[in-house]
Amino acid sequence: MGSTMRYLLLALCALMVLFAVVQYNDPDGLWWGAIYMIPAIFAAVAALWPATLGSGAGRIMIMAAIAAAVVGMVHYWPQTSEFWRIDVWWHTETAREGMGMMIVLVVLAISYFAARARSQIR
Repeated sequence: MGSTMRYLLLALCALMVLFAVVQYNDPDGLWWGAIYMIPAIFAAVAALWPATLGSGAGRIMIMAAIAAAVVGMVHYWPQTSEFWRIDVWWHTETAREGMGMMIVLVVLAISYFAARARSQIR
């Protein structure tokens, strides 16, 4: 794996950890903190030990996480129109939650494909 991809994965890991940390004052902060820590862990593993995600158990775990993220994204999909606008998501919790699940799915997908490229996951 190129060092650029490794740094990208580590940056995504740090971003997800930051997302988890800022949940401290949210009423359901433990729930969302856990949701954000899952892709953080997979991004770290993909960056540092990509072959781990190529093993049977590692591959099953990341695929299950991706499937759960897809379900979560559908469940939390923002119903607010123009949810991507700052003035909307800044004031609307459900828009932030939906966008958070989209980010979780993207980080998991990047982690999977980066590890796949390095360790030949099939």
